[in-house]
Amino acid sequence: MSAPAPSPAQRLHAALLTRGETVAAAESLTAGLFCATLAAVPGASATLRGGVVVYATDLKTTLAGVPAGILAASGPVSEPTAAALAEGIRIRCSATWGVGLTGVAGPGRVDGHGPGRVYLGLSDGLLTVVHELDLPGDRGAVRAGAVDAALLRLLDRLAEHPAPGRPDGNASGAPGVTP
Repeated sequence: MSAPAPSPAQRLHAALLTRGETVAAAESLTAGLFCATLAAVPGASATLRGGVVVYATDLKTTLAGVPAGILAASGPVSEPTAAALAEGIRIRCSATWGVGLTGVAGPGRVDGHGPGRVYLGLSDGLLTVVHELDLPGDRGAVRAGAVDAALLRLLDRLAEHPAPGRPDGNASGAPGVTP
């Protein structure tokens, strides 16, 4: 009997560990599920710096560093907010990678967005990308799908630069710091 294939969380942990990199997350609709999923992997403390649950809009600013102007102009469920969540948590947790998750798990609409709309921000300090997702299912399925998407999209970003360390030689994630 062969061993089961590693989960996306196990694969992400292994990839980050190999590269000497870390991740932190600012989570709204997933309410800590991304961090909990990664923390379930043995040894995750070597790659998971931390995270914040920013369900309330004001906490997106106070805990994750999202500029109030972005929230006023774009709302809590938006591409700019997801980007700012990812950038802010990466900086605040001194991580190589920042993940920002915001969206609508349902059952109702929020700021004109229906259930299943998710914005996933990924930041490495050099480039921040946001993926707009429309996920099917109930609250649980949307939240789980958002976490799976975050794990897989971050794995994709790591695969774009397969050599250990970052393309700028900065494995720590801190601006201008070389290991």
